[in-house]
Parts: sequence; structure tokens; C-alpha cells
Amino acid sequence: MKFLDEAKIFIKSGDGGNGCVGFRREKFIEYGGPDGGNGGCGGSIWVETADNLNTLIDYRYQQHFKSQKGGNGSGRNRTGADAQDIIMKVPVGTQIFEEDKETLIVDMDKPEMNVCLLRGGDGGFGNNHFKTSVNQTPRRADPGWPGGEKWIWLHLKLIADVGLIGLPNAGKSTFLSAVSRAHPKIADYPFTTLHPQLGVVYAFEKEFVIADLPGLIENAHLGQGLGHRFLGHVERCGALLHLIDATQDDFIQAYKTIRRELELYLKDLVDKPEILALNKIDALDPETIKQKCKELEKVAGKKVYAISGVSKAGVHDVVAELMRTVKPEAEPD
Repeated sequence: MKFLDEAKIFIKSGDGGNGCVGFRREKFIEYGGPDGGNGGCGGSIWVETADNLNTLIDYRYQQHFKSQKGGNGSGRNRTGADAQDIIMKVPVGTQIFEEDKETLIVDMDKPEMNVCLLRGGDGGFGNNHFKTSVNQTPRRADPGWPGGEKWIWLHLKLIADVGLIGLPNAGKSTFLSAVSRAHPKIADYPFTTLHPQLGVVYAFEKEFVIADLPGLIENAHLGQGLGHRFLGHVERCGALLHLIDATQDDFIQAYKTIRRELELYLKDLVDKPEILALNKIDALDPETIKQKCKELEKVAGKKVYAISGVSKAGVHDVVAELMRTVKPEAEPD
């Protein structure tokens, strides 16, 4: 299934049904009186979170959602039928914006949430509603109230326990495939990952969700590269695993670049728990690995793990640290 994290759709709730002007005409009843029924309510537009979805791809092929009009009232005080509501299913973490893409309508960040986006129009009153002691034969019936309509934007921010970040070609997809059953595209060139990939890591009788986010580059917060579009997914992650290619000469600058982009996009991102790891150590000798870890620890002020997604060296320790961070109740050996 293809990944889609943004969609623009049109929604319209149904109009209410019209009221009816009617009078009783029955044998042996001398004074029949009004008996026009009310119109039914138009269908509403609801949005509901679904646990089994992680993409908005369904809204690529259907962009218009229009509810039906309520049934018209009829004689014998019969009320028109209410129209059926439309329920749109979205992944957990979907934000819904007005057409300007800035005004937030609702943030669907919890499972089993359901929110009414547009309520259907009420049905119009029939003439029986207007009967009074001084107006016993009213000939007035109201039309149904119109429903609402508008364009909205759906924007998905994946909710994952851990987000994989790093420059392009840092080995994030390889790491994801090593710790989960996910099968992301892996190649020896940058920007292999064009959309986020999710994987479930099972360890220590617990599990957590890890998201491989497309590589960030310098000035990603300004819209350069693929990172700007997917930086929003980092907001939902409980912790970050920052991978750095140990084979590159400017690995210190690589760390600083990503940290700066996170801070410029949203200052709170740099306060998230971060596990730092030098990847691809299988291509270096032990002395070089030790030296690079020491230099990076001095700059970052935190422990640096040396790992290899290919040989899986050091991966167990990183997974254990991630588990301790996002699942404190777990007790890794």
C-alpha cells in the first residue's frame, strides 16, 4: 500500500427535508385539521480514527464526500426519514485543517476518536407544528435547513515510539530491517527512503513502534529536500534514534546539522530523549571507532553507541536503551 500523508477533500453535509402542508380528510371526522409532518435531518459528516490505518491513500482516489438530504414530511403527521451519516476513517495522528492549511479544526491523536465535522441540516416544520388556538388551519410549512460544505486538508503525523533520524545514507533503513520485520528499500545512494516506514520491534517480551523518516538535509526546515515534509512526523515520536554514518569524515558536522534543523523547525524537538549511534562500524577498525565515539561524545555530551545495521554489532544494546526509554516498565537483560 502506498504512503500518503496529505490530502485535500471536499465535504458537504445533507440538507434537511422540507415540511409538509397537509389536512386530514377522513369520513365521519367533521373537522380534520392540519396533519403535515416535519422533514427529516440531513446526513452529517463524521471523522473517526482507525487503528489499522497508517496512510491517507484512500483519500487520493475519493476527494468528495456528500451526505444525502433528509426525507420530506408527508401527511398524517409522518416525519421524513433522517439521512445516513458519512463516517470517514483516518489513521491515528491525523490533523484536520481548514482550506487555508493553518486553522486547525481537530487533532485526531487518540484511538477511537470520533468528531463531527459538519452537522446535517435540520428538517423543516410541517403545518401541524404551527397550529394554534387562533390559527387552526395554517398553510405554512418550512423548507429544510441547508447543510454545510467546505474544503479541508488532512495531514498525517505518524505516531511512533521511536523516530529514526539522520542525514541521507546514514543507514536508517538497514537498521530498521535489522530490528523489525519491515522491508524498506535499501540501496547505496542517498534519498532511498521517499516516505516514512514503520516497523514493530519485539524485544524483552515487549514491543514498540519505530519509524524510519526520510533523510534530512541542511535547510530542511525551509523546504529543501524531503525532510521539510516529514519533519512533522518527528513531533509525534516519544524518542529519537539519531544515526550517523561513521565512515564520513565530517561526522561531527552531520550531528550538528540534524540537531540544528530540528531546533529551527520546532524548538521542543531538541528536548526529546535522543539515543546517539555511529553506524557502519563494520567498515572501520576498532581504534578509529573508539576515537570517533570519543570525539562525538565530547560534542554531544551523551553516550554514543557504535553499531552496524549490516552485521548487527551493537544493535542489541541500542534496542535495550530504546526500550528503557519508551517502555520504562520493561527490564532488558
